[in-house]
Amino acid sequence: MLQTICILLICLSTSSLLFIRATSFNLSLPHQHPDPEAVAHDVQRRVDASISIRQLLPTQEKDKCQTGNPIDDCWRCDANWANNRQRLADCVIGFGQGALGGRGGQIYIVTDSSDRDPTNPTPGTLRYGVIQDEPLWIIFFTSMTIKLKHELIFNSYKTIDGRGANVHITGNGCITLQYVSHIIIHNIHVHNCKPSGNTNIASSPTHVGYRGRSDGDGISIFGSQKIWIDHCTLSYCTDGLIDAIMGSTGITISNNYFSHHDEVMLLGHDDKYVLDSGMQVTIAFNRFGEALVQRMPRCRRGYIHVVNNDFTYWEMYAIGGSGNPTINSQGNRYIAPADPNAKEVTKRVDTEEGEWTDWNWRTDGDIMVNGAFFVPSGAGLSAQYAKASSVEPKSAGLINQLTMNAGVFGDPRDNNGGMSNSGNGYGTSTSTGSAGSGGDGDYFGMIFGSGAPPPTSTSTIFLSLVIILILYTCMVANHGAILSFPLS
Repeated sequence: MLQTICILLICLSTSSLLFIRATSFNLSLPHQHPDPEAVAHDVQRRVDASISIRQLLPTQEKDKCQTGNPIDDCWRCDANWANNRQRLADCVIGFGQGALGGRGGQIYIVTDSSDRDPTNPTPGTLRYGVIQDEPLWIIFFTSMTIKLKHELIFNSYKTIDGRGANVHITGNGCITLQYVSHIIIHNIHVHNCKPSGNTNIASSPTHVGYRGRSDGDGISIFGSQKIWIDHCTLSYCTDGLIDAIMGSTGITISNNYFSHHDEVMLLGHDDKYVLDSGMQVTIAFNRFGEALVQRMPRCRRGYIHVVNNDFTYWEMYAIGGSGNPTINSQGNRYIAPADPNAKEVTKRVDTEEGEWTDWNWRTDGDIMVNGAFFVPSGAGLSAQYAKASSVEPKSAGLINQLTMNAGVFGDPRDNNGGMSNSGNGYGTSTSTGSAGSGGDGDYFGMIFGSGAPPPTSTSTIFLSLVIILILYTCMVANHGAILSFPLS
């Protein structure tokens, strides 16, 4: 009996020690890239390559398909794209690169816009398609508005491809990506999403589970990887337009149009949720339009690459964060509001200056308009970031061109680039790379497994002593005999 108690105590103590060590260093998530700076460098290289190709074209050819936007140029120049839809999966850039969606699967055509029974979806509905186990490339027979009864819960390996139709998803719950991977959502409207739940919903053909109340996000990403959201138009939701939390990573959010919303985008669950340190998100070629307030995005932990976006409006701030996220802002245009108290692009949320001084927030080639200013932090550019900065983001001057088709294709656009609130029009103040590296070398060693030795904490030492004490006590109680572990 005594031996059994001792063994249980040792196991519990060892498990606690291993848990502390596992959450203290060398964290990793599925599809987390070991070198996020290389991904940021690759994005900018692709942008520059597309712009160079466009510049070499004769004037009469430039506006046909080569826009300088590397995602759009990848597929829009194919006159036969409608018969080769799955090629879209080749076009993702950034951390979401490799998101397959339903590539290789059958084409599923949505013919029924209803959502009558979330526990037993009707064949032909969108809900029936997204819960299937096999990869599917989902398209739409005609334009439609799908008013959801409850959350639309996806299974892995699905693409929603709204090209060729005018598709609106609205209603209760909206889109939920929970513990899934390889999702592409392209060219749809998501708006007026409301909380719902406390009901049963099918998440696969064989599983129906009880769901609590949802937040009313437009697109909720929870513990999921390899997600690409492209050319969507999002507005008027109850909570976030796009939220990614709880260990989600490998995400690209590109070519979207955001408007009429308060808390636009949340990346990271909680400052203390260590798995979100592995979150990696590319935010590229989006237009942040009218009537937005804050969180474009609001980041906790992780590495966020914000590149070649057009921030035409905010009321409080554009980019915020806490919990020491890395924010790499390159080649964006930030147009400050008229409010003299809201000119700053950045906000460290609920954090004293002494705590965020070493956070790696950097601006490189961003265009600041109407008094906008970005407050960088970090100890200065180190060799760790030299590779990322070796390609100058000179394309910031082409923001109108790069974001001209942001949102769903064919939607009306503000051709003035959202300048109505800028007061003085285009500004002349340009940030040219006041960037900082994370001064905390151990931080990247822990998160991305650089081989740095694990930190020794007081808790680790204490638990080690407890294990030794338990062993000693059990040996004495057993008259000095060494504990034996019977094999049978």
